[in-house]
Amino acid sequence: MVKARSRTARAGTERARTARAFRPGGARGARLPLAATALVAAGGLVATVAAGCSDGAGAAPKITTTARAGIAPTPPAQGAYFGAWVPPAVGGAATRSPSSTASGTASESPSGTASGGPSGAASSGPTGKDADKPGMAPVAAFERDMGRQLDIVQSYRGWKSDFPTGLDTSVVDSNRYLLLTWAGADTKEIVQGKYDALIRARAKAIKATGKPVFLRWSRDMDRSSLKDRVHSPADFIAAWKHLRQIFTAEKVDNVAWVWCPSARGFGAPNAGAFYPGDDQVDWICADAPPGADYEYRDLSETLKLFMQWARNRHKPIMIAEFGVPKSYGQRRAEWLRAATKTLEDPQVKAVVYFDSDEQIEEPRDKRRAYSVTGDTHAVSALRELATTPYFNPRNLPVTSGG
Repeated sequence: MVKARSRTARAGTERARTARAFRPGGARGARLPLAATALVAAGGLVATVAAGCSDGAGAAPKITTTARAGIAPTPPAQGAYFGAWVPPAVGGAATRSPSSTASGTASESPSGTASGGPSGAASSGPTGKDADKPGMAPVAAFERDMGRQLDIVQSYRGWKSDFPTGLDTSVVDSNRYLLLTWAGADTKEIVQGKYDALIRARAKAIKATGKPVFLRWSRDMDRSSLKDRVHSPADFIAAWKHLRQIFTAEKVDNVAWVWCPSARGFGAPNAGAFYPGDDQVDWICADAPPGADYEYRDLSETLKLFMQWARNRHKPIMIAEFGVPKSYGQRRAEWLRAATKTLEDPQVKAVVYFDSDEQIEEPRDKRRAYSVTGDTHAVSALRELATTPYFNPRNLPVTSGG
């Protein structure tokens, strides 16, 4: 990985840049204008940013996206956004909802293998002021542990689930970005037009928010467990393009399309075969759990093949699900500090921690438990990542202590 610039140099650059940087949301109740044209590549406005260069390691890569700057989420000029998935709490415990399926079972969480205002930083920082908003109490508690507000809050929705929910609305009405992870359906049925009305309704709902939204549709499409509904790379790509055509017809400009297979899929089989093309994707992404079949594995090893593939694409990278298993015990903090160095890569523009234990298969299963809550050393190490200037490109307020 390319080494990051020194923190001192980064901090000075970012402080100057953030004085003029776009912040999602603006004044409370304000809405961003929606442009008259959609985000398709041909004829679309292409935003280009130069990623951070480090210690004479060569020219910074040019990163392009079809998303419209100031309307849809675009990568920061320097550093990477920091976000998280924090499960909803019911009776003090995180929920474990059924995973979404091709039949359309609603899913508000990613459990299982099937994939499922604006106020300004000062008024919605790590003090927990937003905790009284629908769905935000667990997010606010996580932010207090991190010592800062999140740039990105992830939300999972089943294929037929309604949108927006209380959490979705709370996020888009703050100055956080919403990462909407939307489950897939049978790709052949999508292309045949069976779900056109549903897709159009979701497109209109996203457009109506008037705020920048990341859309991560049909994540982990490369997994063999999803073959019955994904069918083949060609079928997936056809379905992806069908969705985008409907969003284009509805003139939805405030969405950035995030293509996100599993990092493991870049071994065998080849997840890259599912890539719809540079003109169809705004952000490339990977889900990167270490894998329950490893006693210990650095994030750099998990991401190695994906990052090699991504070097050939001039696209911003998002790591949408990464986490350190509780099975790593006292080495969790070590893992997180090593992950920080791995993620300080000039092409990585957003990282989203998976702060959840909902994928465990039985109570003693610590290999699929990623929440840092209650683990003082892991919280401290993740907080170090979150408050490093590289992962705070908007220069949001940071509190001292833990």
